[in-house]
Amino acid sequence: MKKIMYAKLPVSIIKEGKKFIAYSPAIDLSTSGRTYSEVKKRFAEIVDIFFDEISKRGTLEESLHELGWKKSQSQWLPPVVISQESALFKMPVR
Repeated sequence: MKKIMYAKLPVSIIKEGKKFIAYSPAIDLSTSGRTYSEVKKRFAEIVDIFFDEISKRGTLEESLHELGWKKSQSQWLPPVVISQESALFKMPVR
C-alpha cells in the first residue's frame, strides 16, 4: 500500500490575454487553460503526475530538497511564500 502525504502548495493563477496560467514556486510547475476552472483542474493533474513520477523514480526526497522543501519529522514542508506583490519598475524601450 502506498503512503500518502498531503502538502498545502502556494498556487498563483494569472490571466494572460484569453488564457489562465497556474504556477506554484514550491514545485516550479505551471500550466495553462482557457478558463479558471480548466486551469485549476489541469494544475491538479500535473501535480499528481509530478509526485507520481518522482516517487516512481525514487527521487522524491532529492527533488523536494532541491526545490527548497524541509523535512520535519516524517513530513515534508514546502517553502512558504511570504509575499506576492506588484511593484513598479522602469524598463528601457526602443
